[in-house]
Amino acid sequence: MNEEWKEFLSSQSARVEGDRIVFPDASQTATCALCDLGHYGLIAAEGEDVDKFLQGQLTNDIRELGADHWQLAGFCNAKGRMFANFLLFRRGDTVYMQLPAEHLEAVLKRMSMFVLMAKVSLRDASDALVRIGLCGECAPDLLAETLGESPLRPGDIMTHEAVTVLRLPGTGPRFELVGPVERMKAIWTRLAERASPVDAEMWALENIRSGLPVIGSRTAEMFVPQMVNMQLVDGVSFTKGCYTGQEVVARMQYLGKLKRRMYLAHVDSEVHPVAGMELFSETSQSAQGAGRVVDAQAVPSGGYDLLAVLDITAAEGGDVRLGKEGPALEINPLPYAFESEKNTED
Repeated sequence: MNEEWKEFLSSQSARVEGDRIVFPDASQTATCALCDLGHYGLIAAEGEDVDKFLQGQLTNDIRELGADHWQLAGFCNAKGRMFANFLLFRRGDTVYMQLPAEHLEAVLKRMSMFVLMAKVSLRDASDALVRIGLCGECAPDLLAETLGESPLRPGDIMTHEAVTVLRLPGTGPRFELVGPVERMKAIWTRLAERASPVDAEMWALENIRSGLPVIGSRTAEMFVPQMVNMQLVDGVSFTKGCYTGQEVVARMQYLGKLKRRMYLAHVDSEVHPVAGMELFSETSQSAQGAGRVVDAQAVPSGGYDLLAVLDITAAEGGDVRLGKEGPALEINPLPYAFESEKNTED
């Protein structure tokens, strides 16, 4: 995280814990919330061959990434398992790939192995640009007052006076703002007049409730994109052509039978579920077990909301548990529909 930005947030009553920002008086039930997103890192991809290079590495069609549209994409191994996934956006001629900061070094090292003779450079740009989040019914009007306008629909993006604004899916209006430190200081100060600063956990909870998977070091290479619903959140193109792992992903889409997918769930537990944690079910016949946690966050009213990749039989049987004799998961509806039963195998 940028040191100047850390000092600024400290002056705003924040406590800095490494790359995490904690606001001691934060309310996780704030209806108009402002969040530092420094727990995410940025990889910048630049150069004459940047689109061609990323087209051969990622699950989505980079040609559709423009000045008015951001996208999600997975970075797979040869077996089609995602080593990482990204929120992708452009600023000028640079493509930025956002991912958990703790996973950035490993991903940057792995992706750099494939550059070879391509005219492209990859670098850690996490300190170059500040990222903040704004969510709540207040957000569109507050952004319009601050910047003059705001993106209308999830997936839209705009850049205004060096600040890039992405409209994200959410239980209500939700935006990410990206820009240089000095500009972002002024914007934070203006937004904080009406929005309440919150911790990163609230932002993660919004991702979970929006059905957006985030792959980090604990879940790297566990899931094929379809297992975490990437095709349902516009994170996979099946018409773009070849990329690493594409053959497996395409075969699972068109020839397989869907045996596991990602669900939104709630669990009342004394144990905090963590990414990669194994789940159990007596009805599951899968060799891979009943499933795994993708991400989980505490809910202010109690318990935990989580995204989990589950064996469909076990999920529909309603007996998936956190631990062999632990509490049962309550499956809740995602904000998007499942596709028809024709997709991926185990």
